[in-house]
Order: sequence, then structure tokens, then C-alpha cells
Amino acid sequence: MSTESRSLFGKKNYGWMLGGLALIALGMFLMAGGQSNTDPTVFNKAAVYSPIRITVAPLLIIAGLVIEIVAIFKK
Repeated sequence: MSTESRSLFGKKNYGWMLGGLALIALGMFLMAGGQSNTDPTVFNKAAVYSPIRITVAPLLIIAGLVIEIVAIFKK
């Protein structure tokens, strides 16, 4: 009886998955931002609605999810 163990994904797939995970983490980090809550009594509209938080970060997260899907289905 042969008990040959094959990995579910190849080395390249895991590399793609790691890259997608890094993009998702970067997007989450950028969306969290900073400097918007230094004083809780003041609402800093420019920091909360900055283009990085509302445009770039979500696009990075979506790109990371697409890369994850490609990494799963790539042979």
C-alpha cells in the first residue's frame, strides 16, 4: 500500500496566496489609517474621508481577494 502524500497546492500557489494575503493586510492597514482619532471630541472629516481610506484601501483588498481566488484555481 502506497501512502504518498501530495500537497493540495503547489509552491507557486502558496506564493500567490501569500501575496494576496499581504495585499489584504496592507489594505486593512491603510483603511485603519491614523491621526483621525487623536482627539475624540473633534471629527476630522479630511482624515476620515481621505482618498486613501475610501478608494485605495478597498481596491487593494479586492485585488488581494482576486489574487486569492486565482491562486486557488491555478494549476
